[in-house]
Amino acid sequence: MIRFIKFVCCLIITGFFVAFTPAFANDDENLPDDKLFPSLISHSSIQSPVFKKLCDSIYDKIGLLSFGLEREVFYKAYKGYQYLINRNKLRKGNLLTICDYSQSINSERLYVIDIKAGRLLYNTFVSHGKNSGDEYASSFSNLNNSNQSSLGFMVTAETYVGKAGLSMRFEGVERGINDQVRSRDIVLHGSTFVSRSLMGAGTISKSLGCPAVPFGIHKKIIESIKGGSCFYVNHSDIWYTRTSPVLNAQFEIPALATLAVQKPDINIPVHSPAPTSSQVIIFNQ
Repeated sequence: MIRFIKFVCCLIITGFFVAFTPAFANDDENLPDDKLFPSLISHSSIQSPVFKKLCDSIYDKIGLLSFGLEREVFYKAYKGYQYLINRNKLRKGNLLTICDYSQSINSERLYVIDIKAGRLLYNTFVSHGKNSGDEYASSFSNLNNSNQSSLGFMVTAETYVGKAGLSMRFEGVERGINDQVRSRDIVLHGSTFVSRSLMGAGTISKSLGCPAVPFGIHKKIIESIKGGSCFYVNHSDIWYTRTSPVLNAQFEIPALATLAVQKPDINIPVHSPAPTSSQVIIFNQ
């Protein structure tokens, strides 16, 4: 009797699955709507496609590729810029400066960008530390007396007048990577040994670790970016990429969710068209 009851139960259960399986497996109309099961990655996350499209839109509108800045470098810089805004670290939230040490010392590898206006303000030469490399920087440090450049995200600080004239200090925000830049006296200053006239001759000066720019234009750059803007020193250094607390941070940008709804094509509200070369201040001494 018990065996008969078990047999009947098995038939009932099997019949249930046979009856209902086609409705789930073969009928696309019965599949759940995406809106009922939202993505685990929200629109406001920096991992979302919305953030990537936002970066692409700004990069393309400003025309940064034509000035030698790679898309991936801007993507990293913009992520860190948003991270610092998210942490209320910036008093000048419209400016992003990128010092791209993945490029040759003979390239105009410093970029001062007004994100809100959608303009490249300055594009010029910048030195690296004498112990970081020759034409290409390859070694970096956070230690005193290393005479090497420091990587990562910093916030521009106050100015002073020293041996190199008007100079600007930094606050390093990445512990163990650049948090000693102030005690090391790593500052932005002008140099007569950094200019177009010395490009390719092997005579563009390397510093003791400071990002030195052409003398003369340095005053305008410093006055523009001093006092709380984002300054990013880039390089494809594996150790930095893996350990950077900023590049590896996960955070939300609430405005992205609104942007995704209001502007699904991510038509970023950059207020001016991509600049022509005549609109960008490029130091050509």
